[in-house]
Amino acid sequence: MSASASAKVPAPEQPGKAPTHGALDRFFKISERGSSLPREIRGGVATFFAMAYIIVLNPIILGSAKDMYGHQLDHAQLVTATAITAAFTTLLMGVIGNVPIALAAGLGVNSVVALQLAPRMSWPDAMGMVVLAGFVVMLLVATGLRERVMNAVPYGLRKAIAIGIGLFIMLIGLVDSGFVSRIPDVAHTTVPLQLGADGHLGGWPVLVFILGVLLTLALIVRKVPGAILISIVSMTVLAGIVNAVAHVPSWGLTVPEWPGNPVSTPDFGLLGQVSLFGGFGKVGVLTGVLFVFTVLLSSFFDAMGTIMGVSDEAKLTDAEGQMPGINKVLFVDGIAVAAGGAGSASANTCFVESTAGVGEGARTGFANVVTGALFALALFLTPVATMVPAQAATPALVAVGFLIMAGSVKEIDWSDFTIAAPAFVTMVMMPFTYSITNGIGMGFITFVVLRLAVGRGREIPVAMYVVAAVFTFYYLMPALGLT
Repeated sequence: MSASASAKVPAPEQPGKAPTHGALDRFFKISERGSSLPREIRGGVATFFAMAYIIVLNPIILGSAKDMYGHQLDHAQLVTATAITAAFTTLLMGVIGNVPIALAAGLGVNSVVALQLAPRMSWPDAMGMVVLAGFVVMLLVATGLRERVMNAVPYGLRKAIAIGIGLFIMLIGLVDSGFVSRIPDVAHTTVPLQLGADGHLGGWPVLVFILGVLLTLALIVRKVPGAILISIVSMTVLAGIVNAVAHVPSWGLTVPEWPGNPVSTPDFGLLGQVSLFGGFGKVGVLTGVLFVFTVLLSSFFDAMGTIMGVSDEAKLTDAEGQMPGINKVLFVDGIAVAAGGAGSASANTCFVESTAGVGEGARTGFANVVTGALFALALFLTPVATMVPAQAATPALVAVGFLIMAGSVKEIDWSDFTIAAPAFVTMVMMPFTYSITNGIGMGFITFVVLRLAVGRGREIPVAMYVVAAVFTFYYLMPALGLT
């Protein structure tokens, strides 16, 4: 047979040859992003356990508040609303956005809804304000304005946002574990935080947290696959043993003991209990618009900071620090805000705890599918999902906070003070004010002011001027009597 003829005959398939990547791999680009199915699964599970506390905490925050009529939301219904909206929005982000960024009820926004909106209107009115804010977010994405704002952020500030988030989630881990605690104002001290509950470390829960941090870091240093998940599971088992033997009086929100009845029946009574424009009739058009603006601002920039930080840590950004396909991610985030309001769970937003999954190796939306599926399962197994104590899950936040800082701090041009100073303000204000939004706002304002001060105003993107002006107005609202 001639060489030309033989070239037309397909080569026989070699026995044992690995098959081509399947449809799942191609759809989520798992291999293309240097990941694998086991990594994505581990990452999805780690993210779920790192943020499962929201199933417990969100109902406590919303359920403890009363609307203007004295009505309170049912706790069991809030648990269902929190879990189902988290499952839906997380799955949506995974399938459409294809990023390992999970979503659930945002802690900053739910406080606004519970403490600012609800006391001046009914609960359906308050949730309607949240839905409207979500519609505005989607409109900003559709017009390209939100992507324009994100792309206008200088590279150094992008890195500072990532570092600030690293510091912020580390502080969240320290506080939620009880390793540090707030000193009550009645103590008449200017020191806001202290070691442990009384200035000293003590108690079994704190010991479990310390051992968890050391174990997580040791496994990461040794490059053990599944380091974060191994640590969470190991510390949960240890906490369960300690609790059974020592009868620890308090672990915080969750107790590490196997529930007597692990199955619970979901109650969907709050879904769809929304009045889109009823709140305006209660507080007036101007106040209503300001309420929507407050929810919008918190959701918009909290999510923006988290998306930037997580995508950068997951190596999903290009050389300029921008993420391809960002519009899909931003649009899903807008849907999440509206969906959270429609489910009466408050606005859903991107969770910084997603870095736990990224630290485990997650790089695609398939990790979100795993996390979303676990939230859906939690609808029926909430007692099991909430048996992982904070002291077992929060070591992941401390370790990931370190990893984010280690990879980003060297990328900032510290010789240019018009970048270095705003970067410093951004990264310290996030943990010091306990808010991603505040860190971004103060950093942006500082950047604009300093660039103008040295005569480099033409280098500032128009979008940065607009955002700095919006933040300035936002911070002046109390002084202007608009809150």
